[in-house]
Amino acid sequence: MRVLLSCLLILLIMIGCQPEDEQKEQVEKQTGVAGEIDEVVTDLQSPWDIESHQGTIFITEREGRIVSWTEEQGLKRMKVETEEDIAQIGEGGLLGFTLDPDFSDNRQAFAYHTYEENGQIKNRVIVLEYKNDQWLETEVILENIPGANFHNGGRIEIGPDQKLYVTTGDSLDSELAQERDSLAGKILRINLDGSVPEDNPFKGSYVYSYGHRNPQGLAWDKSGQLYASEHGPDNHDEVNVINPGDNYGWPRIVGDEEVEGMQPPLYQTGQNTWAPSGIVVFNENLYIATLRGTALRTLSLNEEDPAVTVDGYGRIRDVEQIGESLYFITNNTDGRGNPDEEDDRLMRLEP
Repeated sequence: MRVLLSCLLILLIMIGCQPEDEQKEQVEKQTGVAGEIDEVVTDLQSPWDIESHQGTIFITEREGRIVSWTEEQGLKRMKVETEEDIAQIGEGGLLGFTLDPDFSDNRQAFAYHTYEENGQIKNRVIVLEYKNDQWLETEVILENIPGANFHNGGRIEIGPDQKLYVTTGDSLDSELAQERDSLAGKILRINLDGSVPEDNPFKGSYVYSYGHRNPQGLAWDKSGQLYASEHGPDNHDEVNVINPGDNYGWPRIVGDEEVEGMQPPLYQTGQNTWAPSGIVVFNENLYIATLRGTALRTLSLNEEDPAVTVDGYGRIRDVEQIGESLYFITNNTDGRGNPDEEDDRLMRLEP
């Protein structure tokens, strides 16, 4: 008994001597509650985005394919034909994907992908049509979005207002994030036909918010408030409350730094690194897929401390609510993880 008590005392002393950020990481792991987890799909290849429609789940793969899965038919991998070749360069490739609200009738979806033009890396938003087990480009929504090996953004979602929201990275040129006439380092808001909404904060501009480094997640709560996740410089990753016309500071401010006219984050990770990607609001919590953080985390909208909900699966790229379940995809085959024979995977979580 004395030996056990001595060991416990030494352990408590060791924890108390750790830096604050390491202590915080331990609290997150101790408070995380996973729930019931099932493996749904294996052998995905650099997956990026999850969408669903009437029992069918669609997943983009960065090389330029879309996977579909149903309980009855299992997995099907389909080609994506685009006017500009999909370029899987660095963090680029076939990234964000969202179904048209009238998908049942028009079989159309919106996609975000990287391409090369005259030696430059760029990104574009297009309309795809699902036909004969393949996806064909039918329309261009927006092209010439600055790109680079890294910081391409890439998340696209349709908001409660039936507008298309698109995240773009700073394309490794941080000053572009502060330039309102550049499409880099922004959250864009677009009509579904590709035109500029009349009620956007800057007349004639797609820009909805600016001063972003590399945002990769978008989600709305029940009141219609928009949230976004964003990669910081090695640490100080952010979750932001997004309001029209606001400046979120990159590269002028990082983390909790404050400058008049620039918005601080709802939450920032301090010296920890999460590399947050896809997010979703579920049961008053924000669920956050984290890459370098190798976990699915929750952040209470009541500003409680974050918790690790699921870990042990490596890098996690996206999370989506489907029915009363949460689905998430691992991202260990993207060149930065340590994949096993069945990676990557689609998992179902019953919180």
